[in-house]
Amino acid sequence: MHEIAKQWIDQGFQAKRVLSILGLGRSTYYYQLMMGGNIQMKKRGRPFPGVSYTLDGTPVSDEEIKEFLCEFSEDDLIGGLGYRKWGILLRTERKLVINAKKVYRLCKELGVLKKRSKTNRPKRQLARNRSVTAVNQLWQMDIKYVPLKEAGFFLMTCNVIDVYDRQIVGYYCGRTCRSEDVMRTVMKAILRRKVHLKPGSGEQKLIIRTDNGPQFISHSFAKYCAFHGLYHERIPNASPNLNAFIESYHSQLQRECIVRHEVELVTFDHAIYYINDYVKFYNERRPHGSLGNLSPKKFFEAVKNNCTAFSINL
Repeated sequence: MHEIAKQWIDQGFQAKRVLSILGLGRSTYYYQLMMGGNIQMKKRGRPFPGVSYTLDGTPVSDEEIKEFLCEFSEDDLIGGLGYRKWGILLRTERKLVINAKKVYRLCKELGVLKKRSKTNRPKRQLARNRSVTAVNQLWQMDIKYVPLKEAGFFLMTCNVIDVYDRQIVGYYCGRTCRSEDVMRTVMKAILRRKVHLKPGSGEQKLIIRTDNGPQFISHSFAKYCAFHGLYHERIPNASPNLNAFIESYHSQLQRECIVRHEVELVTFDHAIYYINDYVKFYNERRPHGSLGNLSPKKFFEAVKNNCTAFSINL
């Protein structure tokens, strides 16, 4: 950059104006000029920690804070407040110790600052009550955060459940969970269940129901669903009952696996091992009262052989 500035200054332009346009400090320019340009400026400041804390010291990852901000941005009343008011709500309602600068940075990463037009976001199809009569009609998907206390970071698991037979048709575990990870999880679930995506209109397609997390409201996920013929609907804010099946599974995962093996969940590999084991147990052996005390896999086979059939209204 200092070479460009030197060329303009040598042609007679005012140094102060040239350096201002190029965003180069005067001291930096003259120091690089003196050193012959053989230096590299290091990025200043400490790295982002990636976590905030509540008033009682509980860690909350930046990914989870982004979900809170996405809920604020999608709310009909709170959505017009802006990042400063959202920061106040995080401090008062979520009991987070967080300043306005961090809230601004996270909002900028999500693209939910007020200066961005709301019409630029993918159109939201609101979830509604439905009658599910067969498998592969309605899948619910959500992300759960698993804290690894001794490791000092979170494990994120994204799970997809078939509402009809309660089977976990796809899941992902990782240190982060981006839109690309969510899309791969859905595609693996489609291949695993051998779903043939036939052309249809609107709600005749396979329905994927999610909340308003940053991974699910992204343009890339909206384009993915449109390209593969999936009908993506999102639940309204503060209505987890519309995603009750995946919320129930996460509650069971927390109670029957995470809490039970809390001492063993010290590293990323340990957590992956126990979660993989639990998913297999849940699908193949765990009895469900709503399925006639059958496991999801056995119930799926019974439905496949036309041994039983019923309708679920939700």
